[in-house]
Amino acid sequence: MSTTEGQSLATQKLRAFIDSVLAIAWSALPDGSLDFINQQFRDYTGLSLDQLIGWEWKSVVHPDDIHKLAAWWQDVRQSQQAGTTEKRLRRFDGAYRWFRIAAAPVHDEQANLVRWCGINTDIDDLKCSEQKYRQEAEDLRTITDAIRQSIAVLAGDGTILYVNQVFQETTGLTMREVNDKTLHKRVFHPDDLDRVLAERREGLSRGTPFEYEARLLMKDGQYRWWLIQYNPLKDEHGHIIRWYGAGTYIDDRKRAEQELKRSEADLRTLIDAVRQYVTVLAPDGKVLYTNRVALDLTGLTVGEVSDGGFFPRAFHPDDVDRVRAERQENLLRGTPFDLQMRLRFRNGQYRWHLFQYNPLVDESGQIIRWYCTATDIDDQKKTEERLRNENLVLREEIDRFSMFEEIVGSSKPMRQVLEQVEKVAPSDSTVLILGETGTGKELIARALHRRSKRATRAFIRVNCGAIPQSLIASELFGHEKGAFTGALQRRVGRFEAADGGTLFLDEIGELPMETQIALLRVLQEREFERVGSNHPVKVDVRLITATNRDLQSAVAAGTFRQDLFYRLNVFPIAVPPLRERAEDIPLLVEYFIGRYCNTAGKNIRNIRKDTLEALRAYPWPGNIRELQNVVERAVILSETDTFSVDESWLMREPTDSPRSHEALAGLADRELETIEAALAESHGRIGGPSGAAARLGIPRQTLESKIQRLGIDKYRHKSAKSK
Repeated sequence: MSTTEGQSLATQKLRAFIDSVLAIAWSALPDGSLDFINQQFRDYTGLSLDQLIGWEWKSVVHPDDIHKLAAWWQDVRQSQQAGTTEKRLRRFDGAYRWFRIAAAPVHDEQANLVRWCGINTDIDDLKCSEQKYRQEAEDLRTITDAIRQSIAVLAGDGTILYVNQVFQETTGLTMREVNDKTLHKRVFHPDDLDRVLAERREGLSRGTPFEYEARLLMKDGQYRWWLIQYNPLKDEHGHIIRWYGAGTYIDDRKRAEQELKRSEADLRTLIDAVRQYVTVLAPDGKVLYTNRVALDLTGLTVGEVSDGGFFPRAFHPDDVDRVRAERQENLLRGTPFDLQMRLRFRNGQYRWHLFQYNPLVDESGQIIRWYCTATDIDDQKKTEERLRNENLVLREEIDRFSMFEEIVGSSKPMRQVLEQVEKVAPSDSTVLILGETGTGKELIARALHRRSKRATRAFIRVNCGAIPQSLIASELFGHEKGAFTGALQRRVGRFEAADGGTLFLDEIGELPMETQIALLRVLQEREFERVGSNHPVKVDVRLITATNRDLQSAVAAGTFRQDLFYRLNVFPIAVPPLRERAEDIPLLVEYFIGRYCNTAGKNIRNIRKDTLEALRAYPWPGNIRELQNVVERAVILSETDTFSVDESWLMREPTDSPRSHEALAGLADRELETIEAALAESHGRIGGPSGAAARLGIPRQTLESKIQRLGIDKYRHKSAKSK
């Protein structure tokens, strides 16, 4: 092996390795245009190499981030230094996720810049967590600053993270001074310092609520007695992540020495001075006192609040039972807790409030009081509701362009079709669905029904090409007893069964002329007559039809009524063949693999690259139905977790030959001769890729119906083959 061949092999191995890593990797030319992206990048975006290479990658960047990313990229290239940034990139399903984008220069031996290499790392979950914690911290600061009480937030080891505005105003300290390690020496009285530090250290190590009393230096230079109470906040594993400390001024009580920790009169004075809803409760939850702000807000009297039946009067009816149960449960637990409920204002309006309950315990650890404060969070709840609605709209948008009902695809042709469906579905207009066999015309019809005002009523499907012409009128309109030989009882037709709902007539081009006349009457007069009856039947049916034939040519040939065609062609929707929406093939393959893996009990995790390329290159004359059959067959035969397809299954049939086109064009005039020739060429085989139906470009059921109608002996050609 030559040196060049060795380097080429090494390069191939390196690219294969980069394609296999679970991260987005790329490289760019010195001017910043991409010249390589790994498979992970393509899988994430759902775009091809041509759609991302060069400067095309900008199409996957969030519109709000594109200019910032471009400016950062220009700065990095000008500095020729490594750099990182965080931006949002669009996933294949339309969702945006945050990525940390890292770029580094590559220089040659002469220190010339030869290229850029980069890695994009998904950090969306981390960003969401950061935003959540940031919002929680902001909410906590807002709440604590609104409480007219000294509040401190500590880390699990006791380090002070935050003190509220009241604490700073009371002590005259700034946040920088609070975070200083000498805080305790500066704040606490020298006679209390050692005891306080010991009690604090013991309480933190014990991990349960604790309190101590100490003299703190105030802004005026005087020491005052305070009751400092600490409560832990634990995570789901029981680890302490925060301590919350509240300082209560008890200088008067300490000076009096014979007073209780907090007299009822002083408490009422203090609570009434707080511009916030505050209540004091007994250990069993009975309301002992409600401050003036709470009474002013609710319009209740002290007697109404204290009689024990204030819940229905103070809170929203939908919240009463839940709040009463949660409140009682938490009171029995004896630890601080929060409740969210809608508080009724004196004007009759309801607003969401956060009620926070904290216990007061005596020297023996027994709860003697509960203190409850309420914070208005109505604006926050409305913001959350708005975000939920926006997320719902986003999911509907994704569903609309990726998985519309059971329609898989996000290509431009399919988006155009689905936009048409969205527009016409709410109306009662007649829709004509055009498209080759196997393109999913019935799925489009079902989507129209499910998004219409008739969605709760019946959806009836009739394949006009699969019913003998002598029975089609009875099938559609029903018949009376004795209307013809074998009509032993009255039968309701499909139009009556679909009354109030939707009737889908597939292969409408196969209707015989006399049935076309009857169908035209239904469309014009909204009534019909059963076979064997002369009494009209009124119906309210939304009609959707479909065909793979050229109805205008059929009108010109005299096999389809022109007036009926105009009635059906009110809103035509052309479903593109699979070859015109090749970018949807990976989505369809994944969808069908998931469906058939569940049925077969198999676990397929990967798709071979060459298989995907072969599936994209194949013209799919049978469209999605053919693709579905190929995937199902491959899943059944698969013995590994990697999906692959035998390329021999995708051998192209010579359907583009002049002879084939001539046969299709003359089918209406020379049906018997054309079908006989197709059966002879396929040796009597009707279905399958090489069968007569595929050669003629019509559904198998349609061909079976024509063979029966024309009296063709299909077994004669099979006999010829065996000879």
